[in-house]
Amino acid sequence: MTGRIGSRRAAPPFGWTLEKSWHACLGGIAAVYVSYPSDLPISSSAEIISAFVDKASRHGVRRLVLLSGRGEAESQVWEGIVQDSGLDWTIVRASWFRQNFSEGAFVEMVRAGRIGLPADKAVEPFVDADDIADVAVAARTEPGHGGIHELTGPRLLSIAEVASEISQAVGRIIAYRPIPHEVFVADLAASGR
Repeated sequence: MTGRIGSRRAAPPFGWTLEKSWHACLGGIAAVYVSYPSDLPISSSAEIISAFVDKASRHGVRRLVLLSGRGEAESQVWEGIVQDSGLDWTIVRASWFRQNFSEGAFVEMVRAGRIGLPADKAVEPFVDADDIADVAVAARTEPGHGGIHELTGPRLLSIAEVASEISQAVGRIIAYRPIPHEVFVADLAASGR
């Protein structure tokens, strides 16, 4: 099975908002792993996913594997688009990634010694991105993996517990500070993210 990386830095380059880039990336491809930036509140995301799925189908793609988020309204809209595509599909619903704290969205908070999130006492079964990758590769390359797969880590952790475990691992205090959702969104906007 031919493989191709779809990113802005790949050759050929791929961009979600650059529909003209999709043609070169989809040519000769039988199965596609779709990882749309679900944490971005982009109002046109459903239209973008729908157009991409349609173009993939017209290019002869036969199987779609969608990375989705558990309990995320936007992701559920995208799931419906993939499920209604007429193609073979697999939905990989993942909990929060463990790597968010080591190389992802929250790494700067960890470096600063303070994790500020609107999570209060919520718990999450953080999953390792390598486990997600294993499932996605199998679903993309092997038959028999269709349907919805819920991926979680082995235990529930609060953000305070995550901060405590990171503190122990790095040998310095990483504090957790619950913040209101509006403050979190405002901080993201102020940072340019």
